[in-house]
Amino acid sequence: MSVDLQMLIASATLCVLLALPYTMGFIFTRGLFTVVGNREDFPASHGWMGRSHRAHLNMVENLVPFAALILAAQASGQADAWTALGAQVFFYSRVVHAVVYTIGVPWLRTLAWFGGVIGMAMVLFALVS
Repeated sequence: MSVDLQMLIASATLCVLLALPYTMGFIFTRGLFTVVGNREDFPASHGWMGRSHRAHLNMVENLVPFAALILAAQASGQADAWTALGAQVFFYSRVVHAVVYTIGVPWLRTLAWFGGVIGMAMVLFALVS
């Protein structure tokens, strides 16, 4: 399996795992019955739980274009060392983004987000050149 696809799988796994911390926080602070309910009028989260939730939502938003780019590179036969490096830059930047977002480091969070964008741009560059 190519590095590109390994990073796509790792990114999808990261996306799923990012839901666990804030979900467990919700259960401990709001109770299991509230969390498994319909969540109508569910109060906004604050502190680390809110940041963790937003980090997860941000990963969902970024995973879609990343997956499209990686799958396009694979389908077109243009996956190479450059797309592999771009996929690695994306994944590791997203790991850093999730951690620093959850603990609340604003400037580093933005730099890590931008690292993910650079990783996607690397794959896109390989596709259009």
